[in-house]
Amino acid sequence: MEEFVMEEAALSSAPGEAEHPSLALANSAVALPGGHTADLLGTPAQAERWLARRDLAPDGAGLAEVCATQLRALREQVRSLLASRVAGQPALPAAVTAVNDAMTRVPTASLLLWDEKTGPYRATPHPTTAIVEHALAVIAADAADLLTSPDAARLTACASPPCNRFLLKHGRRQWCSTRCGDRARAARAYARRTTTE
Repeated sequence: MEEFVMEEAALSSAPGEAEHPSLALANSAVALPGGHTADLLGTPAQAERWLARRDLAPDGAGLAEVCATQLRALREQVRSLLASRVAGQPALPAAVTAVNDAMTRVPTASLLLWDEKTGPYRATPHPTTAIVEHALAVIAADAADLLTSPDAARLTACASPPCNRFLLKHGRRQWCSTRCGDRARAARAYARRTTTE
């Protein structure tokens, strides 16, 4: 399978991605026609842009390859959990463990801190070295929320092969994008024409 780089702006968001960063993460590796794939986290720079667009990392954070690898690893676990939910199958224990580990690796609650001059205040510790761990925790918590919320009943896989993206259904829509919907309708029309000839 040939790999190539595609900018995120070229792909429209699937329904639900704006509300759920875990859904956006799962959809950051896209299967395209012709055996191509687009990996929006393929390089540290791409991973950094992806995180920055979702306010999960500052611009210019300088992510290393190990950070992008951690993000891609969580993506595979989240994809596994979403696929299990859509198929109505039990989740792989390793995927559940990975999400739980990411959620608990860094504090997500605002802690009580004390400044000598201004007094007490609350803030979430977010040192530069923990940018990715913080982003992973936020995404993992969102995955847990998505899978246990009423939105989970609307979770589905795009119905236009070879697309591998997930979406939250609205009405009868079965596709993650207009591109996939057009491709599915064209395939159906072609199938009807060839069976009547």
